[in-house]
Amino acid sequence: MKKKNIFDSSGNSLQTFKDERGVIADIFYKENFQHAAFIESKPNVIRGNHYHKYTTQHMIITKGSLQYWYKNYNSKDDVKMIELKKGDLVTTPPLEVHALKIGPDGNEFIVFTEGLRGGLDYEKDTFRVPSIIK
Repeated sequence: MKKKNIFDSSGNSLQTFKDERGVIADIFYKENFQHAAFIESKPNVIRGNHYHKYTTQHMIITKGSLQYWYKNYNSKDDVKMIELKKGDLVTTPPLEVHALKIGPDGNEFIVFTEGLRGGLDYEKDTFRVPSIIK
């Protein structure tokens, strides 16, 4: 799992342009994606509890918040959790079990995928697991 915020000025983001009209924040530069999806979630729901063998996903929060729970599929380590808010971008590599607990105000995010994920391929690289949320 990798996390950054697109509005972060500490050098963790690409470029951010601000003027009297507002902000343009680079999310990606020279990346190769096969799929993008917009996801809207109701408050306090659970999503995920799966992993992908080959697919990498990049999820950017556009509204609300969520808890991102994760662990390596082959690891005996405890599950970890980070809080995500608007502007946060989290990258899920292959073989990372991940689950989302949506915040109390609901949530919206966009997922950019490197690998199978959209259309008829939606479930081809998705492997369900029992809930990892504590």
